[in-house]
Amino acid sequence: MTRYAVLLIALSLGSAAGGAAPALAQIAAGTAAAPNDYPTTATADYVFGCMQANGNTPQSLERCSCSFDVVASVVPYERYVEASTFLSMGQVTGEKGVLFKTGVESKNAIGDLRRAQAEAEIRCFE
Repeated sequence: MTRYAVLLIALSLGSAAGGAAPALAQIAAGTAAAPNDYPTTATADYVFGCMQANGNTPQSLERCSCSFDVVASVVPYERYVEASTFLSMGQVTGEKGVLFKTGVESKNAIGDLRRAQAEAEIRCFE
């Protein structure tokens, strides 16, 4: 995609969201945010879940996108998947669930994610 096409997309998205100045400034400066290794579906899943927990407003979209960027900058995707899996499997009842709640690796992975989310809370929601 050419820079011109990116500029047109930014203009159309920016005007729909209330202004294109930040997107244009970033493109013009050539300083687009560094890409992360998260797939688009993981990004969308995080942002949609965050928005649902925060009222599904345009303001929550902005804050939740910021939150995702912070988490992605701190926690590599593979570690995020580990932590998410441990959290999900920890909800299983009985002996099987206990294994995912009490293991050292699960506690470490979940701790990494929680610290990143706490940093995101400070940067994006306060």
